[in-house]
Amino acid sequence: MSKVNIFLLFLAAPFIALFLVSWDFQDDSRLMQISASPLEEKIVQLQDEINLFQEKVDVFGLLIGEQEEVYSEQYQDLKKLSKASETHRKLSDDIYEQRILKMLGPAVASYISDNTEIKIFQLAELGYRGFIAKVKLFDPDVFKVVIAQDTLGKLETTSEAAGRKGAILAINGGGFYKEERNGEPYAQLIGNTVIDGELVEPFNGYPGDLFFAGINKDGQVIGTVPQSEEELMDLDPYQGVSFIPVLLKDGKKLEIPAKWKTTNQPRTIIGKYANDDLIMIVIDGRQGSWSIGVTLERVQDKLLELGVKEAYNLDGGGSSTMYFNGKILNKPSDGKERPVANNIIILP
Repeated sequence: MSKVNIFLLFLAAPFIALFLVSWDFQDDSRLMQISASPLEEKIVQLQDEINLFQEKVDVFGLLIGEQEEVYSEQYQDLKKLSKASETHRKLSDDIYEQRILKMLGPAVASYISDNTEIKIFQLAELGYRGFIAKVKLFDPDVFKVVIAQDTLGKLETTSEAAGRKGAILAINGGGFYKEERNGEPYAQLIGNTVIDGELVEPFNGYPGDLFFAGINKDGQVIGTVPQSEEELMDLDPYQGVSFIPVLLKDGKKLEIPAKWKTTNQPRTIIGKYANDDLIMIVIDGRQGSWSIGVTLERVQDKLLELGVKEAYNLDGGGSSTMYFNGKILNKPSDGKERPVANNIIILP
């Protein structure tokens, strides 16, 4: 070997050694990779699955967050709309209320509780006088039909019924006639009377033109001339009585039977406004110096003038009575109260 070759080998020796070491290390690494590859594959696979799951969680969380944000915005918008709607409704109710009060004039008495609001107005027209009660029912349970002495066939005055039940307001109710049964006087209700959602007697459609009027379980005034029990019960009646005729329906006059048209009599009326406020009217009559009474046609005109939308003529004549806060307001035509078979009362 020449000196040159020996010199070159000397120079190359470190590189050769490094190569050999490197070759050994790489070989060991390959051996480790071969022995560890199944586990690493599982680890890598699991890591990929975790990464994918995390991505889904992130996306799902983002969707939930977006949905919550959208829901929150919609909820706030609904709250604003609801508040605006309630404000507009209240404003509309207030405007309507003011219109009614302007037509009725100044109240002469009033009562308010959590259950009801009552305002009393005097009615003074040419030839007749009376009283009007406008009633808001916050709780329908305060409106009651009361059978005299709580016993069919009996009689009692409106103030007696009111005092017995603790009422704040009362008027006489539906029609009746007196007869004898087993030698005893008996006050027979005409038509149909409902108390607490139940007919107090079997359905009676005779003579076919009697209305039923009262309130449903929501406190809304209802009325019809029922031809069957099914037709009556379809109204979901809660309290109500019968008489004749219907005066107004949907703000329009109904035809008055000829025999009822032209006579001036004391009257008792029940009806409602468009906002479901009740109106109860008692008009005195048969007292020339005080009030001669009124025809039903004039009553219709007055009701329309007052903005009433629906109205029914209850038992009148000597029965017509309005009680409020412990006293009789009107002047019954008999000079005193007439005992009647049923009354309509408003509890405090």
